[in-house]
Amino acid sequence: MALPKEPRQKMINLMYLVLTALLALNVSSEILNAFKTVKSSLESSSELANGKTQQIFESFKDKMEDPTTKEQATIWYEKANQVHTLSNNVFKYVEDLKLELMKEAGFDPNNKKDGKTDSSFKEDNLEAATRLLVETAPQGKGKGKELFKKLQDFKSALFGLDSAVVEELGKSLPIDLSMPKTKTLGNNTWEAAYFRMTPTIAALTILSKFQNDIRNTEAQVVELFHKKVGEVKIKYDQFKAIANASASYVMPSEEIIINAGVGAFSSAAKPSVTIDGAGAQALPDGSYEYKFNAPTAAGEYTKKVRISFVKPDGTTATVDKDIKYTVGQLAGLTVSTDATRVFYSGGIENPLSVTGQGGSEKIQLSVSGTGVTVESRGKGQYIVKCTQPGAAILKASDGKSTQEFKIPIKRVPDPVIMVNGNRGGSMEAGKFKAAGGVSAKLLDFIFEGYTFKVSSFALFFTGTGFEEKNEVVEVQGNAFNAEARRFMNRCAAGSTVVIGAVRVADQIGNVREVEGTISFTLE
Repeated sequence: MALPKEPRQKMINLMYLVLTALLALNVSSEILNAFKTVKSSLESSSELANGKTQQIFESFKDKMEDPTTKEQATIWYEKANQVHTLSNNVFKYVEDLKLELMKEAGFDPNNKKDGKTDSSFKEDNLEAATRLLVETAPQGKGKGKELFKKLQDFKSALFGLDSAVVEELGKSLPIDLSMPKTKTLGNNTWEAAYFRMTPTIAALTILSKFQNDIRNTEAQVVELFHKKVGEVKIKYDQFKAIANASASYVMPSEEIIINAGVGAFSSAAKPSVTIDGAGAQALPDGSYEYKFNAPTAAGEYTKKVRISFVKPDGTTATVDKDIKYTVGQLAGLTVSTDATRVFYSGGIENPLSVTGQGGSEKIQLSVSGTGVTVESRGKGQYIVKCTQPGAAILKASDGKSTQEFKIPIKRVPDPVIMVNGNRGGSMEAGKFKAAGGVSAKLLDFIFEGYTFKVSSFALFFTGTGFEEKNEVVEVQGNAFNAEARRFMNRCAAGSTVVIGAVRVADQIGNVREVEGTISFTLE
């Protein structure tokens, strides 16, 4: 005998509530943090795509001023501008939807904390996204259907601008509106498959993913229209007379070489300049400036300058230059940190020179500071090792005078995270699957050969092969474990893998977490 319908429905509702409670208990802080990491990475990627689009528009303007390209540039610029307007409108719509979702999860823009808006909300709320995007009135607002329509109309409008969009980009545009696979019978609509019973932070991540798709789609279409006129042109609008000598300190009759000329700079596409791995200050004319104090010990020194810039054909070039200078001998006691004006922690052998009037055999040196040790290498040469950041106090004496110096101790910079020597971007799915694990490498650090070892990391899988459920895997060590391999084997063209929460150990065992993530789009 069948149970009456009303009691049965009550039982189903009760079971649904119990399931909801269990799901809420299973949304761990690690998973929530993984979603926040991916969301931040997607938003940064959207900003980069938007920056690329803006640079192409600058090139469009230059081409419209050139009589030889004005006519064609004007035609394609108008179409590119329509793309930009369409993209901004749908991007803002999704941004407003994200704010509304946060309000559904408890965010109140009127709440203040320490004089600032309290931006907190219930990140693990499983009902906010369902109410806003899935359920229709009166239980919810059903805006998921509207979101799908907005994205669909955006894609259709792009196809309608010019047949070249369909012919050349029809199958490769990032926006994918196909129905995700799901084993839950109730999730039989596009919006339910994405957002039903999804934690708020996960739903925000999905919306950020659509925003990233919008910006990348815009960049691809605008770039296509620009190529109908020609490649990106860098406008050099600043000029500066440059003259450099081969040495700033010479002996009598020694040869001096002077190089002179005019340098052209772009204030819109400024280069990247580092000196011994440290950033230089940008000047209004597009050049860069780096100020430093010369070492106190006499001798010849070198500063390593690295300049990366965009060439007129749109490619990036990097040039390394050595700037040499000489420091003369001063009378009296001098102390010099030979490699830098700081010490580095982490087991690095920091060289130190001490000279005095009475000769190296009369030099007395003491060093104090937490975890700081000094070792003599003979003739006024020393090695200082530090275990942690802070400061070292050096007290030196040559028998005639005594001086005290305070040297800052800095942590070795974070290494760059790589897979197969790649720092993210596009990669063939087969090549990614064949990778052994994650490595950490220091770039442009003054102490060559210093290494880090990856102690743990997390992988986030989404896109093709993971339509039904995004997957997060935590790995101990640097090699992909069996669980990671299981999900890697599901990867295919269109899958996205984000690697974050990377922890590394330096050469004396200090462990730190490397900020940021790297993302691979498989093809």
